[in-house]
Amino acid sequence: MGKRKSLQTALAHLDKGDWESAHKIVQSDESPAGCWVHAIVHVMEGDLANARYWYGRAERAFSEDAGKEIAAVKNTLS
Repeated sequence: MGKRKSLQTALAHLDKGDWESAHKIVQSDESPAGCWVHAIVHVMEGDLANARYWYGRAERAFSEDAGKEIAAVKNTLS
């Protein structure tokens, strides 16, 4: 499965609130988009310190609005 498809699968899990399944996918993706999705995972988990770290790795501004961020990643990948 390509990285883009993997990220789309992770986003589908996040849409369902299943951050644990999404985390299994993105934890090995070091790309900026992968780090961004990883950050969203940690926002949904409630681990905001870790989310800030991953937003930094993704070179994105920190956000606690997971829904908005998921939509933004989807827009970027399309």
